[in-house]
Amino acid sequence: MTHVTEHPLVQGGRSAALAAACVRGGVAAGLGLGALAVLVVAAWISSPHPDSGPGGALHLAAGLWLLAHGVDLVRTDTLSGLPAPLGVVPLLLTALPVWLLHRAARDTLDAGDESDRPRPSASGVVAAVAGGYLLVAAVVVVYSASGPLPADLITAGFWLPAAAVGAAGAGVWTALGRPLPGQRQAAVALRAAGLGLGTLLGGGAVAAAVSLAWHASEAQAAYAVLAGEWSGRVAVLLLVLALLPNMAVWGAAYGLGPGFTLGTGALATPLGLAGDPAVPPFPLLAALPAEGRGTWVHWAAAAAPLAAAVVQGHLVGHSARNWAARDTALTALGAAWGCGTAVAVLGAAAGGPLGTGRLTAFGPVWWQTGAATVLWGACLGAPVALGVRAWRRRALRPKPLLTQAPPPPPWAGGRAGMTGAAGAAGAAGAAGAASTTGASASAASVNGPTPDVPGLDPGIGLGSGIGSGIGTGSGIGSGIGTGSGFGLAPAPTPGRVTRLAKALGLGRAVRLASGAAPGPGSGLGPVPPIAPDGSLPQGERPGAAPGPARPGAAPAVRSAAHLGLDDDPYGDSAFEPYDYLPAAWESTPPPDRP
Repeated sequence: MTHVTEHPLVQGGRSAALAAACVRGGVAAGLGLGALAVLVVAAWISSPHPDSGPGGALHLAAGLWLLAHGVDLVRTDTLSGLPAPLGVVPLLLTALPVWLLHRAARDTLDAGDESDRPRPSASGVVAAVAGGYLLVAAVVVVYSASGPLPADLITAGFWLPAAAVGAAGAGVWTALGRPLPGQRQAAVALRAAGLGLGTLLGGGAVAAAVSLAWHASEAQAAYAVLAGEWSGRVAVLLLVLALLPNMAVWGAAYGLGPGFTLGTGALATPLGLAGDPAVPPFPLLAALPAEGRGTWVHWAAAAAPLAAAVVQGHLVGHSARNWAARDTALTALGAAWGCGTAVAVLGAAAGGPLGTGRLTAFGPVWWQTGAATVLWGACLGAPVALGVRAWRRRALRPKPLLTQAPPPPPWAGGRAGMTGAAGAAGAAGAAGAASTTGASASAASVNGPTPDVPGLDPGIGLGSGIGSGIGTGSGIGSGIGTGSGFGLAPAPTPGRVTRLAKALGLGRAVRLASGAAPGPGSGLGPVPPIAPDGSLPQGERPGAAPGPARPGAAPAVRSAAHLGLDDDPYGDSAFEPYDYLPAAWESTPPPDRP
């Protein structure tokens, strides 16, 4: 068995790459800490009455940097002398370290790097970048212990690694092209969860902004109380901006139903504000609803989770056109769980303690907010997904094909056969009813009343025969719809109709319609006898057994020679049946041929 080992240079190249990734993580941590230190020191310099020296400003910067990662701080300089926790994370401050970590991991594993050094694995990059970042974070935690805002070690040991690994993993995922799971349902569930989360937070931000604008006077009064000098006003304004994402999360939690706590024993929901809220003076807190029962204005906040659930369900249903109903419902539930998990994490970061006593619970309760998000997605998003899927699957159903009517049977010359053929052709023509009337009028005007002869419907046989012979060539009685134009034309002369019928092999029908008996040599034979009730004899009825041949009856023939007709009945080599179409194409009858 052969054991394949890598070249030492390759191993050394990868080790160098991992070392570089570790350095990138440390640099990202230093940049974030330095940016906050610059802001704090600038505020300290501009303050007319600073409470401490530059060391206090640096300790404050270190505490804010840790707070941006979700680490709780402990205030030691309180009026009661008891330490008070501070756990509300300004989510806008979180964006800076997360972006720096994301960029460090992405640049380390960037596919566009054309250097000859071997690229490390994705897991190695995440571990190296996060490790370098956490080394700097550990130093900051130790440094903050000697200041007025030391870090809580328990929350520091949980949130710092989670934030570092999560941001580095997102950077590696971006460098690899943001691949999604191979299973189609999982990829769609992730997209739907992200879109639903954005919709929910956007709706919460709109609800909070509307409430803040409604209480603009109270917010302005609180802002004036907190800051008298311009430097203090700038500091308060920066803090307000850092807490704007928190306000969006609070608005989303309010619309979801669980709401948020305003101290122990006080809860704000769309149904109303219950309890005695312990609210410190702050501009953003002026947007809180008033005490008492909620009205339709407060209930309108439920539009945010409603829209988020509908968007989730629509995206899943739009992608589930060829899926089974069970897979569609499971995908919608997966999207609801993903969105609920993200909302729970954001709710835990957006809220927290502000002190001791009644201020130990402030903001959304993370597990209630997450559970409410899952319920909205399951109860509304899943039915929407199934409905959209069913709507889109309508296009997959086969449409009925339009087929032509079958050719008429040999006995279509009878009254019942003629009527059925006329109905089918009239439905396919432009004006079936008008064609029947026109054809009858034309036949009546030419030859007068037609005798009641079996196999020929009065006033219809001539018109339908001309239409079918010219348009489709299917025979007598099968094209009433195609002969509609003959009803609108002037009545042709009898001689002209006779010549045309003779050319088309319809001499017998014309003679029968005009009351003349078939002459000798016509090849048509005598007309069968008619019963008193108008029916044919037993041997002549459609479907009856053939009887003995009648004396003198000629065999059934179909060629022009047997009918006594030649290919050119008028001796004109240029003869065409179209030359004798009725008045729909010519205003005057053609001259008689010799």
